[in-house]
Amino acid sequence: MLRYLPFLVVLGLWIYAFIDCLNTPESQVRGLPKLAWVFIILLFGEVLIGPIAWLVAGRPRDRVPNGRGSTPAEWHRNSGAAWVAPDDNPEFLRSLREENKKDEALLKDWEADLRRREEELRRKEAGSGDGAKGTDGAGGSGDGPGGRKGPEETPPAAS
Repeated sequence: MLRYLPFLVVLGLWIYAFIDCLNTPESQVRGLPKLAWVFIILLFGEVLIGPIAWLVAGRPRDRVPNGRGSTPAEWHRNSGAAWVAPDDNPEFLRSLREENKKDEALLKDWEADLRRREEELRRKEAGSGDGAKGTDGAGGSGDGPGGRKGPEETPPAAS
């Protein structure tokens, strides 16, 4: 089992260097273009020249984005602005007030539209219930709720 260990170490380093190179942004790659580093790692990976060259010469020295640190504690220490709770943040509270104003205006528009539609419906009902005779000989339209004739409005069937 120990005889496979060198092979597994070489394979692991090869895979690590390849994936690290692929995940590194083009602007952070040193020395050569990123595509060249990918070919070097793939072509010379079995003899460890490609992966070691990438780790020494091609990999960016500052591995942390924006210089903030590599651990959450360093992110917190190195952050420029202090974190503020949402209920203490004036910008957040201002955005909530603006959203509330927009929501209230939208609600008022919906309520006005609902009142307008209800008024139109009342006018239609009042206009159709003024005593005009329908085609069935009954007063009004002869339709009950939902547009159907009720049992008392239906004429008896002739036998």
